[in-house]
Amino acid sequence: MKNRRTFLKTACKPIVLAAFGIPLLEACSSEETPYTPPSGSQNQNISSDPITIDIASSLFVNLQAVGGWINYTEKNLLLIRISETEVRAFDNSCPHQGNRDRWSFDGSNFECGYHNNTFTTSCSGSLTCYSTSLDGTILTITF
Repeated sequence: MKNRRTFLKTACKPIVLAAFGIPLLEACSSEETPYTPPSGSQNQNISSDPITIDIASSLFVNLQAVGGWINYTEKNLLLIRISETEVRAFDNSCPHQGNRDRWSFDGSNFECGYHNNTFTTSCSGSLTCYSTSLDGTILTITF
């Protein structure tokens, strides 16, 4: 019994860490932790100049109906049609890891396809939201 106790005292910590360390140290959390890009990797496609988009263009056909959305990767934007008079624009960089290219939308939340983190379409959520105005079919996004 004494040898067993000595063994457990000396071997227990590494065994517990090995057995339980992976679940305790998950790489993907369910919290929306803001992503800070490494220096020098700032968003190269978004400038301080406004972007004007004609949503009647075939590239933006999904934005013509309420609830439609598009991952506009050329300008690093997620665009969603909220109502007949409102389109919201978000930076398409996932706050969790900075990924930009695997987004989906379930009708109420954006989901990053890399870690399944979800983000609301409200401008008070974790995704950076930009000012927009819609005049007919012309969408203007201001940074």
